[in-house]
Amino acid sequence: MSGLDVREVIGRYGTAIAGLALVLFFLLFAPNFASTMNIINVLKDTSFLAILALGFALAFTVAELDLSIAEMASLAAVVCGWMVHSQYPPAVAFGAAIAVGIVLGSLNGYGVTVLRIPSLIMTLGTAAIAKGLAFMITQGVAFTGRWPVSFTGLARGYSFGIPNLVLWMTGATLFAWILVKWTRTGAHMVATGEADEAARLAGIATARMKRIGLLLAGVFAGLMAALLAANLSSAAPNMAGDYLLYAIAAVLLGMTMFEPGKPNIAGTVFAALVLKVLGNGLVLLGAPYYIQDIVLGVIIIGSVAFSASAMKKAAFKV
Repeated sequence: MSGLDVREVIGRYGTAIAGLALVLFFLLFAPNFASTMNIINVLKDTSFLAILALGFALAFTVAELDLSIAEMASLAAVVCGWMVHSQYPPAVAFGAAIAVGIVLGSLNGYGVTVLRIPSLIMTLGTAAIAKGLAFMITQGVAFTGRWPVSFTGLARGYSFGIPNLVLWMTGATLFAWILVKWTRTGAHMVATGEADEAARLAGIATARMKRIGLLLAGVFAGLMAALLAANLSSAAPNMAGDYLLYAIAAVLLGMTMFEPGKPNIAGTVFAALVLKVLGNGLVLLGAPYYIQDIVLGVIIIGSVAFSASAMKKAAFKV
C-alpha cells in the first residue's frame, strides 16, 4: 500500500479505526465493559444522542446550523410531561413533543429563508425562547412521579428481543439515510448545502430545502425528547441541554468519515456510538466526570482541524 493510500485510508476510516481501538482498550482494562447489560446500556444511551445528532446533520446538510435542538428538545419533553400528567393519552403526548419540534423547526426555517437571519443567530434566539417557555411551564420544577407504562414502554420496552430505543434509533437512521441518499429531495438538499447559488440557478428551490432541513432537525429533537422523557419518567426544563455539544461533536466527528468534510448519516451515528463508548469506558475506569468534557473539547477541535480543507471546499455558510 503506498503512502498516499495509507493517508486516504486514515482520512476516511480514521474515526472507525479509533473507535475499534477504544473498544479494544476498554475490553482489556475497563471492568464489566463487555458485559451484556453494559453493552445494551451503551446502545440505549447512544440512541438519544444519535437521534438528536441526525437532526443537526440534516440541517448541516443544507449548510445551516441549528443550535436550538437541545433547548427545543427540553421544551418538547416538558410539554410531553405536562400532557402525561394531565392524563392525555400517551400517543397524544408523544405527538405533542413532535409537534413542538415541527413548530420551532418551521420558525427557524422561516427566520432563515424569509427574514434572512443567519441560522447561527436565528437558532440561538429560538433556543432562548424554548428555554424560557420550558421554565414558564414547569416553574422550574420537573414533572416526575408515576408515568403510565404504556408511555414509558415506548423507550424502556423491548420488541422482538431488541430494546425499543435501539429500534427507534435504527428507524431514524434509515429514514435520514434514505432521504439523503435515495430521494430527489435529499439530492436537492445536498446540492443546496454544497453550492447554494449554483443549485438555485439549476432550478432547485434552495430556500425550501433549507426549511426542510431545519424542520427535520426540529422533528428529530421532538422525537428524542419524547423518548428521553419516557425513559426517565421525568421532564425537566433543562434535561437535554447537555446534549448540544455532544450532538455537534458527533456530526463533526462523523464528517471525518466516508466523505471527509461533508455531513453524513452513517458517520454521525457511528461517531455518536464512539462518544458514548468513550464516556462509558471512562466512567468504568473511574475517571473524574470533567475528563469527559476535556476529551469532548479535544475531539471537536481535532475533528474540525482534520476536515478543515474539505470543509473549505464545501463552502458552508454559517
